[in-house]
Amino acid sequence: MGTLLPFHWHAVTAVAIVAAWVAHLVAVRDARHRWRATLGLAAFAAVVLWPVGDLAASVSLSVATVQRLVIIVLVAPLLVRSVPVDLAARLTRPAALDALVRVAAKPGVALAVVTVVGNASLTSPIVDAGAEHAWVRALTVLADLVVGVVFWLPVLDVAPGTTRLSPMGRAGYLFGGSVLVTALSFVWVFSRHPLYPALHDQRALVHLSAVTDQQVAGFVAKFGAYVPLWAMAFAIMARARESGVPVEQSTLHWADVERELERVDRRRDRQRPPPAA
Repeated sequence: MGTLLPFHWHAVTAVAIVAAWVAHLVAVRDARHRWRATLGLAAFAAVVLWPVGDLAASVSLSVATVQRLVIIVLVAPLLVRSVPVDLAARLTRPAALDALVRVAAKPGVALAVVTVVGNASLTSPIVDAGAEHAWVRALTVLADLVVGVVFWLPVLDVAPGTTRLSPMGRAGYLFGGSVLVTALSFVWVFSRHPLYPALHDQRALVHLSAVTDQQVAGFVAKFGAYVPLWAMAFAIMARARESGVPVEQSTLHWADVERELERVDRRRDRQRPPPAA
């Protein structure tokens, strides 16, 4: 592995991860939120730095699939949950950002983003370009992280003033999302020839042929999405029943009320005629 996959520092990525961790420590005091950020950023570092990041970038589709699943299913929800509601309210208070988050948190929009952008990151042209150009790979990883954040917005209820799903709605959303986030897996499972010519040295580094690597990636995608997302869906339903909350009833928080009042004030200000000269 020393010659085929030489060690890379990935200094810019490592510095960015550490800077994000330090910024979170400065902005957030609660220990639970800090631990979520620490675990999320540690998991992110594990799959984007050497050697996993290099294997995912230019060697193995199955490793790239594991990287993508870790970012979307583990890193993204931890980072979203690491932001306290009051901080999320301050960060999303500007009108433009509030409107963007409000749209992105709609379940239909979030699933569309996951389906289109998320699966595009593992198409042959994008993967091959990422294997040859580091900046393409960096953008792909960032896109996966954004997709993961968008995917979890309708479930985790962090951003104020967004669509609030009932426990049944969240469970159904996760079931549907588990299918859409792995749409390409059927193509990989039934492929009979290599689809990613820029990936190389699979047999030497992961002990699989290129075709077998693709087929393994298909099964990894399915089980890696189905198991955690379905488990969370069942846990949401069970927790709602144990707490006595109707599974069809959505919740509303005071932060949602405050955000709606802010929107009313902004609309009123826009409609107010300008003062006479």
